Amino acid sequence: MRFGVVSLFPEMVGTIGEFGVVGRAQKRDLIKLDIENPRNHTSDVHRTVDDRPYGGGPGMVMKFEPVAAALASVQGKMPEGSPIVYLSPQGQMFDQAMAKRFAKLPGLVLLAGRYEGIDERLIESHIEEEVSLGDFVLSGGEIAAMAVIDAVVRLLPGVLGDDESAVQDSFMDGLLDHPHYTRPEEVEGRRVPEVLMSGDHAAIARWREKQALGRSYLRRPDLLDKLDLNDEQRMLLDEFLKEQSQ
Repeated sequence: MRFGVVSLFPEMVGTIGEFGVVGRAQKRDLIKLDIENPRNHTSDVHRTVDDRPYGGGPGMVMKFEPVAAALASVQGKMPEGSPIVYLSPQGQMFDQAMAKRFAKLPGLVLLAGRYEGIDERLIESHIEEEVSLGDFVLSGGEIAAMAVIDAVVRLLPGVLGDDESAVQDSFMDGLLDHPHYTRPEEVEGRRVPEVLMSGDHAAIARWREKQALGRSYLRRPDLLDKLDLNDEQRMLLDEFLKEQSQ
């Protein structure tokens, strides 16, 4: 899969391709990351990419021409069917379902804004989708772009050492993840649940699903509101809640 990013801070975005899962994927040529700086598409000595907003007000707005030229440069390297996505507070909330949708694409172009935003005419003419990480403010779209890339790359075939790792991640089935434990068996008087050492894979799977349901109920009840739980899941959730009250 090919990723293109338009950013005023290409060095910042480029670090995503140097570490961890994304770094390994790039070294193995499973992904390609192209980053373009709008300043490279300016004609004045100051390489100006922003100007004062019409109508007044604080801050600056990213100019149409250099950003549009940078997008065109990146898009020219992308395979057909690679949408342009603007990381914006006004966008649809990014979630695991969106990450899975993006992972099926041949490529993805991400525009990281700065200042007060970009000229609205650029959104109207070039942007196919706006995406937000959440209801909070960042200094720019670079961190959001990196988060999207990381979430998408780990879903690509062959990226993770064990493809089951992605399947069992939080949110893959609409729930939070179950608790995880490793050696030693006891730490500061706290023991690993016996079922996890039983070797009974069916019992372990049942316990993990019960914990995922229970955690989601306690920490993110909004997730359960979106799901149509089957009889088995409702029974497991009831068991969890009874165990919590004991």
